[in-house]
Amino acid sequence: MDKIFSLNKMQGKTDDCPQRLPLIIIAIAWVGGTFATAILALLGNWQNIAMILGSFGASCLLIFAYPESPFAQPRNIVGGHLITTFTGLSFLTLFGIEWWSLSLAVGTAIALMLLLRVPHPPAGSNPLIVMLGGVKWHFLLTPTLVGALALVVVALIYNNIGRGRHYPRYW
Repeated sequence: MDKIFSLNKMQGKTDDCPQRLPLIIIAIAWVGGTFATAILALLGNWQNIAMILGSFGASCLLIFAYPESPFAQPRNIVGGHLITTFTGLSFLTLFGIEWWSLSLAVGTAIALMLLLRVPHPPAGSNPLIVMLGGVKWHFLLTPTLVGALALVVVALIYNNIGRGRHYPRYW
């Protein structure tokens, strides 16, 4: 009978480690992530505003290495980042920075993404970024919304170059 908790459960199953992605996919992801981050940084420099959000790096991994993943679809990218940043700002405004408010903000953000069908794992860090950074409400617009939309635009162009490539899978 399987125990509720056992150290044996932490040994892993007998599955093999997944194969490495083909080198061409690694190269495509590298160029895509580099290009998307460059676009965000250049836009930020041009407008003299922050356009980079720490979680955007992880978003690039999904968008360019795994563009078919449900987590990499436009609604998940934009919706996930918006909901989690809003959650972090709300908790920061209402409760300040406490161990329990940080915890509840992350848990609430996860639940809201799942409830609204826009889970985007990188966005799960946004409440922590918001709260620990002590940012203001404008952070919801820039870098969050404008940056997420820019990532989607770059992904729409970049992930549709070449034969056999198609993005997004759904809106």
